[in-house]
Amino acid sequence: MLNLSPQDMQAIWLSAQVATAATLISVPFGFAVAYFLVFVRLPGKALIEGVVNLPLVLPPVVVGYLLLLLFGQSGVLGPLLQSLGIRIIFTLKAAVIASAVVGFPLLVRSIRTGMEDIDERYLQASRTLGARWWDTLLTIILPLSGRALLAGMTLMFARSLGEFGATIILAGNIPGVTQTIPLAIYEYTNTPGGDRMALSLCLVSIVISFAVLLANESVSRKFRQRTTR
Repeated sequence: MLNLSPQDMQAIWLSAQVATAATLISVPFGFAVAYFLVFVRLPGKALIEGVVNLPLVLPPVVVGYLLLLLFGQSGVLGPLLQSLGIRIIFTLKAAVIASAVVGFPLLVRSIRTGMEDIDERYLQASRTLGARWWDTLLTIILPLSGRALLAGMTLMFARSLGEFGATIILAGNIPGVTQTIPLAIYEYTNTPGGDRMALSLCLVSIVISFAVLLANESVSRKFRQRTTR
């Protein structure tokens, strides 16, 4: 039997908010980066690809610290943000940014795989018929890479649900403000007698992640049936 406190419910709700916002904000940028890496022929793409994938190999704490140097009050963008009255550090926005940066490579890699699997003959036929690039994008590339896009969104959402290192550095662990499920579990593991509460949140995290995977599989199956008709 789950034993969840109001603070735990807030952590669950904040995790869902952060994961959803990070995923939706990242989708257009991820699609654009994947398109660039697959269809644009320019020198230096390997460098760009390395930068995009860097959060996959860096420890999340390092990513969080770099973001702190960027968005902190004394950071690169700190004075500009202060002049605009925008606060990032220790807010929900910081948690969204941290999750978006850490999960972004998974989104791009998945979409890129889908784009690379598109038959080049479809694109050649589109160009032969005089279609503009946005027509090709909307009628061929986007539909044929739809499953990969959905898979990338699922991976990023699940990764955002479990994000810890970058979030705790950039957003802190403030109950009701920035405390997501992983941060709440961390706090319980450092609290005497908090094992039961930590286990309850672990089970909630497993259930949510499993539900997301099932939903993704269901939508992918329907998408696959439509494209084969």
